[in-house]
Amino acid sequence: MRTLLNIIWLVLSGFWMFLGYMLAGVVLCILILTIPWGIASFRIGLYALWPFGRTIVDKPTSGVGSFLGNVVWVILAGWWLAIGHIVTGIALCITIIGIPLGIASFKLVPISLMPLGKDIVDSRTLQPV
Repeated sequence: MRTLLNIIWLVLSGFWMFLGYMLAGVVLCILILTIPWGIASFRIGLYALWPFGRTIVDKPTSGVGSFLGNVVWVILAGWWLAIGHIVTGIALCITIIGIPLGIASFKLVPISLMPLGKDIVDSRTLQPV
């Protein structure tokens, strides 16, 4: 089921969101000081390309630096990408088949706004707490 959802996601919205993240990553890497945010954009772009079967968890070692970095990220690229996920999610929720994909798009909004201090992990490797 995961693979089927990922394929449908890739065709309907994943590829376009991936391109948005890659564009943001390239622009941020051109500016030398913002290379860490560019790398974060590439990482999230790969997650946005194939999201089902993976999840986002907080890094226990992240601190004030991640928070300050996220503030810079929101100003530079985060809000554009979040708007993209919201618009895509609304468009996908118009059809019954697209509702799970729309929900997945809405789940990407928080990481598109605050990517630093987060890890992307395989859902099967998570242990219940």
